[in-house]
Amino acid sequence: MSDNLYKFQAAIQDFQNARQRASIQEALARVTGKSNALLSYEDVAKKLKLRNRTERGIQNIPLAAIVGSVGRYTDFTRTFLPLQNSDRDRWARVKAAMEGHIGLPPIEVYKVGEVYFVVDGNHRVSIARQENFETIEAHVVEFKTDMKLTPETNLDDLIVKAEYIDFLEKTGLAEIHPTIDLSVTAPGQYGKLMEQIDVCPYLFEDEKQQGAALRDAAAYWYDTMYIPLAEAIRDRGLLRWFPNRTITDLYIWISENRSALEKELGWEIQSEAAATDLILKRSVTSESGSWRKARTITRYTENLFNDILIPLSGNEECWDALEQGILIAKHENAKLHGLHIVETIDDIASPNALGVKLRFDQTCMEAGVEGTLAIDIGDVTKKIIERAIVNDLIILKLLNPPSKGLAVLNSPFRAILERSSRPLVTIPNGASQFKRALLAYDGSDRSREALFIAAYLAEIWKTEVIVFTSLEDASITAEVQNYAQRYLEIHEVQAEFILSKQNTSNHLHHIASEHDADLILMGSHGRSKLQQVFIGSAVDTTLRESHIPTLICR
Repeated sequence: MSDNLYKFQAAIQDFQNARQRASIQEALARVTGKSNALLSYEDVAKKLKLRNRTERGIQNIPLAAIVGSVGRYTDFTRTFLPLQNSDRDRWARVKAAMEGHIGLPPIEVYKVGEVYFVVDGNHRVSIARQENFETIEAHVVEFKTDMKLTPETNLDDLIVKAEYIDFLEKTGLAEIHPTIDLSVTAPGQYGKLMEQIDVCPYLFEDEKQQGAALRDAAAYWYDTMYIPLAEAIRDRGLLRWFPNRTITDLYIWISENRSALEKELGWEIQSEAAATDLILKRSVTSESGSWRKARTITRYTENLFNDILIPLSGNEECWDALEQGILIAKHENAKLHGLHIVETIDDIASPNALGVKLRFDQTCMEAGVEGTLAIDIGDVTKKIIERAIVNDLIILKLLNPPSKGLAVLNSPFRAILERSSRPLVTIPNGASQFKRALLAYDGSDRSREALFIAAYLAEIWKTEVIVFTSLEDASITAEVQNYAQRYLEIHEVQAEFILSKQNTSNHLHHIASEHDADLILMGSHGRSKLQQVFIGSAVDTTLRESHIPTLICR
């Protein structure tokens, strides 16, 4: 066998080995999600708007800095392992020639930033990489770019950076706000922001002023749409739930989430409710007190209850809940969201369902409050839980309070209370003005949630507050009220404080009656399910015995 033929056969075997390594790299890339592809020069040139071609002559360039190709970026991996079996013979011939010390011309490359793209010589680069060469001789042509481009840059990063530059150039926002940061982590997001800007005012001007009009619209969008929601995202600490994401990433997600929810629910959702949803989306697993923490900023800057959910069965008794909702809406300037659940699609247009909607609409209109009612299909409990998350408060007419013993675990009301992070008001009889509120306080996060609302009602509604603490449990001492006293003092709220050895479960409704309270405020279930079955629960007992509304906080 001639020496040349031997080298060619050996090169064929090397190609087969390289192809196997390429297959392994591709499999690992699919598992890890990390791109293993070469960059396309055409894509880079288009995205970066490359300009000012400059000849740099013959140079030795680092092989590790070659990250892409002109036209053949699908034929090799990022480390230039071959991907096409059809390249076998050519690859082997080039390798045999290189090993035979046959003079080969320098490869040709384009330089962009600190990286290179192969114009001619892809196979030579592939073989040099497999031989662990560090440099290769190349004829270099450089293209100018303002963007820092390194061998570590991946395609998504490149596209995102280019799209960001283009977005800022079109909108002029960086000129108005030099420190602006609208960075995102995925390609295609700036197109979504442009869609929002396109529907803003100022874009209906003469076509001659189109550029100026776009910049005016962008400024309007940034000040009136982006900033309010971005500040809510920052103030509520949403980024801690979404590591490696930016405020603008979440702004876009929330905007899209709100639009989809509005279509599904049939009513308008405030951006801040959708933002809070991101924190409380896992409402079953979120810790007690999460709603209070998410609403702390809002509590000092706007009304606490902007959107109120009112499920309505259509029975005459259920309209007490709407009456209560109207009273709250007038104080809070809130929107009422009625919900009527039917079993089948045919029931949506039934006389009963349409009658509920008509009465709801007429009652809201006569009361002068904004309200919409949605008719949905499915399980009542599940639908209430789903829709609660885009509201601030739930009002339920309590027709069947939780019973005693094992039956308490199957209570639909209990499921709503356990799986919704929103406060819930139960209406046993008629509506209440919330003039005197009895707060059951034991120092738990649940009771602090109720304290948070009690202070708000005292400040904004001028509700008188009575704080009751039972000392029946040996683990609770009189000092537990110290926190509540300090908290109310900070908010300049005067309250009456009661310490008693009476059991909360059995005596709370009596204490409310003795002090002429028209509202009970309390945290939700604190004991384990087993204890609630055999010992009982203050919440369940209060709901069975009380004749006034109870506001329960998780």
